[in-house]
Amino acid sequence: MNYTTTEKRSGIQYTEQAKQRAERALFCSPFKLKLLDTMGKTSVPLSEIAENTGIEREYTKKPISENAAESNLMWLIQVGLLRREVDGQGITDSFRLTPLGKKIVEIWDSKGGNLPVPSWWERLLNAIERWLRLPI
Repeated sequence: MNYTTTEKRSGIQYTEQAKQRAERALFCSPFKLKLLDTMGKTSVPLSEIAENTGIEREYTKKPISENAAESNLMWLIQVGLLRREVDGQGITDSFRLTPLGKKIVEIWDSKGGNLPVPSWWERLLNAIERWLRLPI
């Protein structure tokens, strides 16, 4: 994968391990690339992702509860793909892409817009990393 364009624009350097972990977390998430495409343009509130609204907007693979959606979004924040939106009164319930997230979305959009189905090994590794919350 080529991350150099975004890294030059943002000035942020990511290790290959951090990039792979972020991609793996995305592949294992219940979200579709369309959600991240939208987050690259504007912030998306949690209410548009959870329950049947997520399916209707083609943001999720299946209906998920608000708690499950937020938990998965928080994991994507921890691996560096997303950030929480902030307004004048503090943190909101909306999310946007980070520079790393934008680059990963750009790569997968150029490959046809579909995220790969993770292997059992990738799912296991993601679950372990998520459970342990080990920094990279």
